[in-house]
Amino acid sequence: MIQVGDLLPNVTFNLLTDHGMTTPNTADLFADKKVALFAVPGAFTPTCSESHLPGFITLADQLFTKGVDSIICLSVNDAFVMKAWGASQNAEHIVMLADGDAAFTKAIGLDKETGVFGGTRSKRYAMIVDNGVVTHLNIEAEKQFKVSKAEVMYELL
Repeated sequence: MIQVGDLLPNVTFNLLTDHGMTTPNTADLFADKKVALFAVPGAFTPTCSESHLPGFITLADQLFTKGVDSIICLSVNDAFVMKAWGASQNAEHIVMLADGDAAFTKAIGLDKETGVFGGTRSKRYAMIVDNGVVTHLNIEAEKQFKVSKAEVMYELL
């Protein structure tokens, strides 16, 4: 499992923008940037839609003021779902990143198998990444939402 001080693995993602589908890799998203990355088990799910994503939307400006260059919401969903979820939540300042095949999630060891969603999903977590290196990592216990909140990550900056 990924730890504080580790370099993120090089993975290619799918990201649907207003200009079409793109395939950024880890370096494109994290090199020479301070990034607040949070991951959710699934787009459009209750805690994710009612609390996790909205918290980062609300605190986006404050996170940027604290030196964050980018805020990324990651889920093991396809890019079309992530774009639709972001649009439905008015998440224009959040990068809605699809890890469709869970390659990144598996590579960092934060995957879980669940019958509820029908396969591999991400554990709920948040991390601060500076130039590709994890500087803070908060992983939620199963069925918890305490340590990966936007407010908690803001306080770590």
